[in-house]
Amino acid sequence: MNIETTLKEAMTIEGAVGVALVDYESGMSLGTLGGGPHLDLEVAAAGNTEVLRAKQRTLKSIDMDDEIEDILITLGHQYHLIRPLVSTSGSLFLYLALDRTRSNLALARHSLKRLEAGLEV
Repeated sequence: MNIETTLKEAMTIEGAVGVALVDYESGMSLGTLGGGPHLDLEVAAAGNTEVLRAKQRTLKSIDMDDEIEDILITLGHQYHLIRPLVSTSGSLFLYLALDRTRSNLALARHSLKRLEAGLEV
């Protein structure tokens, strides 16, 4: 599955507001879909790059030999999921914003894992 198809599939997840495929070394998004006036996906991609980097530094500093499966940020009206892609070479993550009232968090996490498995970059 290519980037465009993956982003389109992610937007079919119940409650999806926006999605981005991001390179966390540069902070640049390779593709975005959704978002809007209250969710600038380019800004969110760059900001979530810092979140992921900080967590990776923390794991390294406490000498924890483990990998991040995903990071959940719970807001008043939204869930933000950050999923590092271990199945691809490079430093990519999927970022998905969900409307809390219309989403199933467990199903969204499962869907991102499935999308990761099919993504070819």
